[in-house]
Amino acid sequence: MHYRAIIFDFDGTIADTLEQTRHIYNQLAPEYGLRSVESHEMETLRNFSLSELLSHLEISTFRVPSLLARGTAMLRERIAQIPLIPGIAEILPSLRAEAQIFGILTSNATENVNLLLDAHGLRSHFTFVSSTSKLTGKAKHLKAIRKTFSLQSTEMLYIGDEIRDVKASHKAGIPCAAVTWGFNSRASLHAADPTHLIDSPHELLSLRRS
Repeated sequence: MHYRAIIFDFDGTIADTLEQTRHIYNQLAPEYGLRSVESHEMETLRNFSLSELLSHLEISTFRVPSLLARGTAMLRERIAQIPLIPGIAEILPSLRAEAQIFGILTSNATENVNLLLDAHGLRSHFTFVSSTSKLTGKAKHLKAIRKTFSLQSTEMLYIGDEIRDVKASHKAGIPCAAVTWGFNSRASLHAADPTHLIDSPHELLSLRRS
């Protein structure tokens, strides 16, 4: 593998948090004067970028930090109920064996990530878990990770399930693998032009031959 560092997003990429996130949002929505999101709407919402999603749900950007902080805290209370993406645990050891640096960069809280990884016996695989409190702050953190570990841009790979993950990778100047089992649809991820488009966790192993 030519990637010395493999960095994962968490929600929707490793952890199957989508349905719990919808439930938490619906609990908070009345307090913020927002409408709830029904399960049948999710396929349509999967095609939206972050800005399109916020506009569609009529969520002001000023409310996002509060919603994110409260939602993250509520997710922590339900962490034991959250499953991993099927097949992801099985391929992590093989990927880890090929990378010098193996980390997570997420908008979720590091405590949530560590709790779930510990529950599944996976925390020891990861070099670090890093969090950004801003939904659009990942590019800056990816650049910082590159500098911290003295990496060339081409030696890093960010793996995520959202359009914003692809955009952050482009902004940071590093390769990206977009996985289609998370929030955004395959078509919308393809349109964002990731380096790799991945349809199953097992396909991540093929990156060793890229």
